[in-house]
Amino acid sequence: MRPVTEPVSAEDVASLRRFNRYFTRRIGALDDHYLGQDRPLGEARLLFEIGAGTSLRELRGRLALDAGYLSRMAKSLEAQGLVRLTVPPHDTRLRLVELTEAGRVEVEEQQRRADALAAGLLTTLTPPQRAQLAHALATTQRLLRLAGITVALVDGAAEDARACLDAYAADIDARFPEGFDKTDLVRPEEVTGDAGAFFVAYEEGRPVACGALRTLEPGTGEIRHVWVHPDARRLGLARRILAELEQAAVEHGFTVVRLDTHAALTEAQAMYRACGYAEIPAYVDHVYADHWFEKRLTGAR
Repeated sequence: MRPVTEPVSAEDVASLRRFNRYFTRRIGALDDHYLGQDRPLGEARLLFEIGAGTSLRELRGRLALDAGYLSRMAKSLEAQGLVRLTVPPHDTRLRLVELTEAGRVEVEEQQRRADALAAGLLTTLTPPQRAQLAHALATTQRLLRLAGITVALVDGAAEDARACLDAYAADIDARFPEGFDKTDLVRPEEVTGDAGAFFVAYEEGRPVACGALRTLEPGTGEIRHVWVHPDARRLGLARRILAELEQAAVEHGFTVVRLDTHAALTEAQAMYRACGYAEIPAYVDHVYADHWFEKRLTGAR
């Protein structure tokens, strides 16, 4: 059982679908000659994403494309003389793709036409209206990114769990004036099974956040190491991780969760207060703790 969310209304679904239909028509995504060039949007986007060169494997993950579909598009572009496919000697299973000179020329023209299309859409708006639209688009992208991120319960010894903790340690080692000793990280057995929980958030298959829960004492859990990759911050992801940890605490029968944080982590302190955590006296002697928080849980057994 995961954190309860409100059901999505039919009106919200219809609103998003209506926007998708309008936007794809308005930018010409339905035309098989996207931007007036001799190819559909899929091939045009693939040319753009190839950029300075990459592998089909990386493109498949980045664009969430079916392997067969991507391979067919790449071969079509190769037949048109726009890309070059090669197999590196060190890994014959890998296929690299790079733009030819003709491909680079086409991408430059694609960029020029895309800029002209965007400018044409904006030209009739006043500067305040353009600023309003830019803000709305930034909000839309942020929320859609957050919606596309998944959070999974993993074993505390899992590769992604330890990789996230390593990144967390490096991050706060740079932020804490006294540095950070990795021996302070939770041990796998503390955050697995009946002892606790460990969550990893994934964006397009890449771990971008984590959080840990361990047993502090009977009926009380402790939240540790809530971390978000710099590329995924300001999306609201830390709050989602926190909600998952609180729900896991309820499932473990905890009635209270506690945590501590460093004075340097002012944004973390603000988030905990906003999420209903009350500052309390020190409940543990912890070298990296300057503030201690507690939250009473509803729905605990």
